[in-house]
Amino acid sequence: MRRWGADDIPWLSFDPSRLAPDILPLVKAAAMVEHNAGDYSRYLRTIFRSEPAVLDVADRWGEEEVLHGAVLGRYAEMADPGFNFKRHFERFVAGYQIPLERTASVRGSLTGELIARCIVETGTSSLYSSLRDAADEPVLKVICHRIAGDEFRHYKMFYGLMGRLRTPERLNLVRRLMVAIGRIREADDDELSYAWYAANEPFDSPYRRDHCAREYARHAFRHYHDRHVERVVAMIMKAIGLDPTGWLGAKAKAFAKGRLKALAAG
Repeated sequence: MRRWGADDIPWLSFDPSRLAPDILPLVKAAAMVEHNAGDYSRYLRTIFRSEPAVLDVADRWGEEEVLHGAVLGRYAEMADPGFNFKRHFERFVAGYQIPLERTASVRGSLTGELIARCIVETGTSSLYSSLRDAADEPVLKVICHRIAGDEFRHYKMFYGLMGRLRTPERLNLVRRLMVAIGRIREADDDELSYAWYAANEPFDSPYRRDHCAREYARHAFRHYHDRHVERVVAMIMKAIGLDPTGWLGAKAKAFAKGRLKALAAG
């Protein structure tokens, strides 16, 4: 499959009159996180150093994520001429770093790390799908469609790698569930809130974690519809090893819908 690039985006079709002002701050914040994927790629290469199947895809995954950030950053500069992507990204990486010194997975196992990656790709694919469906501006719609497709493919890639580890770890359901819950809770950590701060808050303002986390959640989740939430739950349950079509899946979907509506309300 040919990798798309910035030249595949129809930049000349940009129509500022059709840009929703509540989406642009989220695009700016997302650009911070995506463009920082080079560090995540190095982290994956370190902890999966004995697993050739993962090493084969880690660099390509990182390159695609960095591309996402660059394209989103370029779009943000076009939509807001006062926004300097390079300057805001430098602000982000100056205040937020991932643990590159780690030589073992923070999840406690390689399988756990792949489950966590599936959770992340579930979140990003659903985010860009929801923005694609909400956006009226044609260039942003194309960008979000492209990125959403990549992120879903990344989910399938990490899910498939679980069965290709040379030294597979048979995590029981409880351990898989705890990894998933732990990674979902990390959505409330400093990465997303600091990305919001670095991208959108005045340079002379202090970092207020709770405020920035609320603003990110409010802007992100207001665009989710039931179909997006249902797909999120199904993908998470599949990564854990559960059937999303049964009664447990129905309960999980109902809970997730209520939770996201509360977050969107701020």
